[in-house]
Amino acid sequence: MRQKNLLLNDQVLSCFENAVSAVVDRYKIGGRIYIAGNGGSAADAQHLAAEFVSKLARDRAPLSAEALTVDSSILTAIGNDYGFENIFSRQLEAKASKNDIFLGITTSGDSNNIIRGLELCKSKGILSIVFCGRNGGKTKAIADYCIIVPGEQTSTIQELHIVLLHSLCESVENAMFEKSQKV
Repeated sequence: MRQKNLLLNDQVLSCFENAVSAVVDRYKIGGRIYIAGNGGSAADAQHLAAEFVSKLARDRAPLSAEALTVDSSILTAIGNDYGFENIFSRQLEAKASKNDIFLGITTSGDSNNIIRGLELCKSKGILSIVFCGRNGGKTKAIADYCIIVPGEQTSTIQELHIVLLHSLCESVENAMFEKSQKV
């Protein structure tokens, strides 16, 4: 519980608010969000994509989102041909444009495939967000928005990530749609 209270600090909240604004801005120009993670974070990526495309809190028009963790043929082909560390960067290179945004989820901040995805985004001018824990790892120096949640244990970090992921989606819904509006 202490870690959840620590989440409410000015630094995390300020970065989170800026990341929300970036996602809203990308949606307003026709962009989409690409989301990726490993293990439990891969499941969280799929969960968030579903919330954007379907809905989180209320009926509204769908928002374009894709988890880069779901196509086993793409994942295994890239992993086999180019290495597991390239499974997200290769997909981003094929799919993402400067109107889009990439959200990487990594509890350690040191997942090589998330790092490669962030590096690709940096080289192509694609905005990026990373949700991580511990000290932010290598990702904190690469992502445009690095949201480091307090905690050392993977389970605690993942719990805080899901709170923030739902908050991200709800904040975007509130910014994009009037309460009673369905577009």
